[in-house]
Amino acid sequence: MKILVTVKEVATVEDEFEIEGTEIADKYLGADLNEWDDYAIEEAVQLQEDGLADEVVAVTIGPEDCEQTIRQALAKGADRAVRVWDDALADVDLLDVNAKTEILSAVIEAEEPDLVLSGVQAGDDSFGATGVSVAEEIGFQWGAVVNHLEHDLEDGVASVRRELEGGVEELTDIELPAVLTIQTGINEPRYASLRGIRQAQRKELDVQTLDDIGVDESAIETELELTDMYEPESESDATVWEGSADETAAELGDLLRDKGVAQ
Repeated sequence: MKILVTVKEVATVEDEFEIEGTEIADKYLGADLNEWDDYAIEEAVQLQEDGLADEVVAVTIGPEDCEQTIRQALAKGADRAVRVWDDALADVDLLDVNAKTEILSAVIEAEEPDLVLSGVQAGDDSFGATGVSVAEEIGFQWGAVVNHLEHDLEDGVASVRRELEGGVEELTDIELPAVLTIQTGINEPRYASLRGIRQAQRKELDVQTLDDIGVDESAIETELELTDMYEPESESDATVWEGSADETAAELGDLLRDKGVAQ
């Protein structure tokens, strides 16, 4: 069985930062592997270690600068990686779900995996729709927000537990091939060992353009436009009293009575 994992490099932001126009100033930004994708990688590698998968392939969309981040997937156990990038993509400020779906679906159809794992969402745009959109595009069964996967995959069926709204969970069976979007907490992602990091530098990272995967540039046109960026204002006020507990207890009691919490 082949498992394909979609991964993404996301921007990280310092606690204190400044906004310049519609962007956070570069000096406050870093980069890291998307948190949800880290859990998807770990789940795929565990399935391989349990003898249920022959190969784990990581796939990403991003420029050359993101390769060291994406190699984290290789360092943690993925066998090889595919990175899709094109000059046409460099001119797009925000890739929408449709564009990501077209690109990832093309790679998946070429790789022909039995199981696709994707993080529930990305830590930057938080769309949370790519995995399900890809499944619909390629005609795979899907399960979203999976927080448990049985490691038997008996008779080509994945038994999963999914998070629903209101704290409800659903137990369901999904026939392979399938796309599962993985929730944080499904496992404990491993740290990349020094040996794994060294091996990752020797593993295959195949770079493909839109032409290579058969996607027309028109497919990445987006209707998304970033019009503004700002820090949201606080919607609640905090009252802070100075002094000892004896001194402030009466003030707290008065406030609770004013708010109708206490009589």
